[in-house]
Amino acid sequence: MSEASFTLFQNTVIGIEIILYACCLTAFFYPYIAGRKRGHLADIIKMLAVFTSYSVIYFFNMAAGMGALVCMASVIILLTLAAKYLGVEKKSALFMGVVFFCIRNLSSLAVASVNFYTGRHLVKGEEGVERVLRNAALNFCLVELLQLVLFSALLYMVARQLRKCRTELHIRELCYLLLTPVTGILFVNILFRILIVTTGEMSIQLYEQYPVLIWIVPVAAALFYAGILVTIISYQKMVGLQEEKERYFVEQQQVHAIQERMAEVEQFYDGIRRMKHEMKNHLTNIKGLLESGNYGGMGQYISRMDESMDAFEFSIKTGNAVTDVIMNDRQKAAEKQGIRFRSEFTYPESERYDAYDIGIIVNNLLQNALEACGKMRQGDRYIFISSRQKRKFFLIEVRNPFEGEIIMDADTNLPISTKGKGPFGRQGFMHGIGLSNVKREAEKYMGDVDIKVKKNEFSVTVMLQERRQV
Repeated sequence: MSEASFTLFQNTVIGIEIILYACCLTAFFYPYIAGRKRGHLADIIKMLAVFTSYSVIYFFNMAAGMGALVCMASVIILLTLAAKYLGVEKKSALFMGVVFFCIRNLSSLAVASVNFYTGRHLVKGEEGVERVLRNAALNFCLVELLQLVLFSALLYMVARQLRKCRTELHIRELCYLLLTPVTGILFVNILFRILIVTTGEMSIQLYEQYPVLIWIVPVAAALFYAGILVTIISYQKMVGLQEEKERYFVEQQQVHAIQERMAEVEQFYDGIRRMKHEMKNHLTNIKGLLESGNYGGMGQYISRMDESMDAFEFSIKTGNAVTDVIMNDRQKAAEKQGIRFRSEFTYPESERYDAYDIGIIVNNLLQNALEACGKMRQGDRYIFISSRQKRKFFLIEVRNPFEGEIIMDADTNLPISTKGKGPFGRQGFMHGIGLSNVKREAEKYMGDVDIKVKKNEFSVTVMLQERRQV
């Protein structure tokens, strides 16, 4: 192989490598730029934009020699600026770009030791120039292939971990997540500058002076990669604890609200007891009106008594004071909005259910149904709640119509907001707390939540199982 052929071969491999890395970057961003209908024309254009941004800059670098750091910075800045068009949050796009190039640099550093070892055995000066160049080309191709395979595996593991994140990034969180990958990029670039030192016509490799670096360098690359994974995982745990705290806070607020409403009901019941106590006086007044022949006044008096009695009467009776209060409050709220409300709910006969747990489930289901119906601009608006008991199982079902599109989260199997499709979250997190709390309460009873969407009707069925008495 001649020097010209070797240079052509090397440039060809580098060109193929640029295309493959551009494909990897596109695949890395794909889950966050693609809409619900995968393969849509708009998504294909976005993917081409990511692919082109990488390949154009790096092909230009082959001709102009801008430098590795300049190329990386150019691609990251371009992706960050185009984040809104791609449908990715800007801070998330910045973080993903930095992580991509950090992993690429770390994989390159990890195979540097392999390159040194294979180069010493394959490329020998005494074999003749053509043979040396042929072996050098073979070594170059094998090392680049190994680097690409290693990079793809490392990027895949990080991509899987990133898809588990469910919250929007803030500046402080972004700085925390960027610390390790940015340090890794700088570390790799500094180390590559000192691994091979050129003095005049001589090139001295640091591996020759310090053979121990052959295994220290890959270990350092592995530690940096582990640091990125640990940072992402610790961040996810922190986010999980925060979400758990928010869910607990909402649940406690609901319990507190139910308790306050129960106190109001107790006052109603006191009014009923007072009315019973005053019934003798009422009967005396009616008797007096009757004896005086004032039948009109007697009729008005009885009507006022009837209205007073209605104020203390629940139109829906479930068999439990907690669910009575919630059901009647939600019925009144529905009637104010012109929503038909129908209930076939009966509280379970078993004593192995906590009234406040059932109350939280019913309250959240009905509140979600009210919000969905309230957003409808046309069509029949209704809420139907029912329950049934089968031996040790208690089922609660709520059905209501809706408008728009519902997307289910693959991990939680709960609806998610269509806003903020970044890798780190959904802006509509608070909208999902209601059903998250329902699922949490169901899990206390070894139960589950089943959601069905049929045409424009949303149906939630909660299955509970009697808890064993301790």
